[in-house]
Amino acid sequence: MAYEKRNNEGVLFRNDRKEKETHPDWSGYIIVDGVEHWLNCWEKHGAKGLFFSLAAKPKQERAAEIKQAAKPRYGDEDTRGGKLDDEIPFAPEFR
Repeated sequence: MAYEKRNNEGVLFRNDRKEKETHPDWSGYIIVDGVEHWLNCWEKHGAKGLFFSLAAKPKQERAAEIKQAAKPRYGDEDTRGGKLDDEIPFAPEFR
């Protein structure tokens, strides 16, 4: 039987690709009020023993960050996101 995504439920999987101490020990997703979020979890030890620290981020927000990072630095668009054209508006006109 396949896992069925349901509202206000989620899932975590052990992070097998953890390279740094700051990377989460567990990662997955959760759906809250119909919006899917990435979910990260860190195992920590405190005065009362083991506890879990969680962080959630909307999936759409992360997708926007990835899209922004993938924007071309050169080519059709300049680094500010505007279109480049061939005209130079401040160049003197020669006749």
